[in-house]
Amino acid sequence: MEFEILTTERLILKKLTPEGFSYLFENYSDDEIKKQLGLTTEEDLVKEKAKLQGGYTTYDKTILAFLLVLKSNNETIGRCGYHNWYRDHHKAEIGYALNKEEHKRKGYMSESLKTILEHGFNSMNLNRIEACISPANSASQNLIKKYGFTQEGYLRQHFVRNGEVQDSLIFSLLKEEYVY
Repeated sequence: MEFEILTTERLILKKLTPEGFSYLFENYSDDEIKKQLGLTTEEDLVKEKAKLQGGYTTYDKTILAFLLVLKSNNETIGRCGYHNWYRDHHKAEIGYALNKEEHKRKGYMSESLKTILEHGFNSMNLNRIEACISPANSASQNLIKKYGFTQEGYLRQHFVRNGEVQDSLIFSLLKEEYVY
């Protein structure tokens, strides 16, 4: 499978569309899928399969993910990309995660986010990028504030994690506000 590639100083960003996810799951073994996506447990694989079965797209929204791969050893360490991408409204929600604790606090997400934001505004024709973040996740809040996101509000009981209802802070960045 060939990926569209973006690069940063230390990372290769492999673009993965809903069709790309489907291709992976239809043509690769579970072990190969886990390696390609950087999944660390069987539970992570089961969750990813459920996302595929539930549909990465609906009639008016889709996703676009980038696998974060270290140039130094070709290891997939995480993901950054867009979900809730509404093409007709030129907006999407950004999401990101690193797979292992050992890759955190090394600037990888900050490095990739710059390139992903530029891709969103320039190649995907986004006008607005949103981020919903737990009030307890100060690292994520600091990361997006670094790129000029503005906090717009507080969403009560916005999502469920590990069976617990949690709140979110909502941030946004408009194309006209982003400094490349």
